[in-house]
Amino acid sequence: MLPGDRNGSPDESFYSKEYVTNNLLVFIDAAFVSKLSKHFGKGKYLIYDVIKFAKLLAEKENGECLQIFYYTAPPFQSDAPTKEEESKKEGYDSFVKKLKKRGVTIREGRCQRLKIDDKFEYKQKAVDVFLAMDLTNIPVKYPDVKKIILIATNSDFVPVIENIAGEGIRTILYTYYEKKRDAKFSRSNELIKSVHKYVLLPRQDFDSAPLEKEVNLK
Repeated sequence: MLPGDRNGSPDESFYSKEYVTNNLLVFIDAAFVSKLSKHFGKGKYLIYDVIKFAKLLAEKENGECLQIFYYTAPPFQSDAPTKEEESKKEGYDSFVKKLKKRGVTIREGRCQRLKIDDKFEYKQKAVDVFLAMDLTNIPVKYPDVKKIILIATNSDFVPVIENIAGEGIRTILYTYYEKKRDAKFSRSNELIKSVHKYVLLPRQDFDSAPLEKEVNLK
């Protein structure tokens, strides 16, 4: 199946203006986008502007970005933080502060450190819960919005997506997957089937959202 409207429905331009609003909400899973950025950068994070990135995707869907929701977690801090941990936290705090100042809604979970096979692995906790809650609240807080962009790859959102679809809200999924063996990004058929339309994110979308020098994203 190629990216696009899986149901073969007509483009939104076929619908009346009363039914379709140009305003979009954009929901960004920061962990997924960060991983994809590093993948496209061949081990180095791409430098890009979150707000320009979100607005670009909204424009591609013939809409206007009404609000951006950014789901993330502060970097792990030990009981006695190392200089590296403190430096990462300072950079994170500065980045989040700038996004908030520019009107982005930030939802923060927490970072959990696990030791597996003598190696530390870091997992974000509670982030998906916040995203699911915000999706559920769309009909109440944004009654005029009938289309959203979700940048993610987690199939845990399927029940919520199906629920808001019953409220007339169409979800456009921007995601990424590879078909080769041992791929870093796998395809979630359940997630893809639940949305109105899905699009594979290309590197070009990051490159088309250049970041000003005073702001650094990782």
